[in-house]
Amino acid sequence: MQFTNLSSHFRKPGTLRILQWMLRLHGERQPKHPATGVSVPFIQNDGAALRDGTRDSLTWIGQASFLVQLGGKNILIDPVLSPAIGWIKRNVPPGLDWDALPKIDFVLVTHNHRDHMDTQTLKRLGPEPVYVVPQGLGAWFKKAGMHRIVEMAWWQTLDINGVKITFVPAQHWSRRYVSDVNTSWWGGFVLERGGVRVYHSGDSGWFDGFKLIGERCGPIDVAMLPIGAYAPRWFMHPQHIAPEDAVRAFTALKAKQFVAMHWGTFKLSDERLDEPPELLRAAWRHKRLPLRRLNIPAIGETLFLDELAAK
Repeated sequence: MQFTNLSSHFRKPGTLRILQWMLRLHGERQPKHPATGVSVPFIQNDGAALRDGTRDSLTWIGQASFLVQLGGKNILIDPVLSPAIGWIKRNVPPGLDWDALPKIDFVLVTHNHRDHMDTQTLKRLGPEPVYVVPQGLGAWFKKAGMHRIVEMAWWQTLDINGVKITFVPAQHWSRRYVSDVNTSWWGGFVLERGGVRVYHSGDSGWFDGFKLIGERCGPIDVAMLPIGAYAPRWFMHPQHIAPEDAVRAFTALKAKQFVAMHWGTFKLSDERLDEPPELLRAAWRHKRLPLRRLNIPAIGETLFLDELAAK
């Protein structure tokens, strides 16, 4: 089965376009920037404040990886704790390392790209958590030794142990190997517990689906949105939002708090690893949005949802 985006105009980048980008045969060439050793805000979180799980929180582990604590449940989204994905090394260590993690109840995976779905991390997490994955990925997890697997389609909602989980669309694509392009879905998750709703977008280009998600799943208290891996725009814009697009998405969602992610961890594109927050703050000021609603956490930082709600 082949999965598609809401917009029929989107196409996965073809080989010629990939080569054009990698060989720098285009008009948006930038100086080459370091892939590691770049200073970004980082906290080595020891997990002490997270172990009792009594306060709802979000902890940014790096890239798109978050520990979400809702109603005493520990939920990992797109966990990548490995020192590298293929040949691409981490710029900074995970903000929560293995000994700092609480016992994990659920693991949510937005799509099968390797900076979101890391084999080494998932196998170390083992078979005990419930794995919530896009439709088409269940067989991979079963083969990897996981037994508690839930596959979800877009707009499907399930209640798992008191947490309401909705799998929502994104504009992206999937591929794990040579011949499996778009044979599994991609998307984001809206999680709800006790009237609190948080949204993790996964990877996405700009699309009208952000407005639909806000209308169908809102009101959204916190939106975790990517701000990195956007350059060059001629190549990246269909599949990765830039900081100004992330602000636009936040507005379309009508969310209350913005939490930035997907930057500073792995060098996947041409911009400087530390550039995305600069452009995000500029776009935020341009739209004259209240600064109290903008959160750019350090890798490893925990944001408590009651404190965000009070802003």
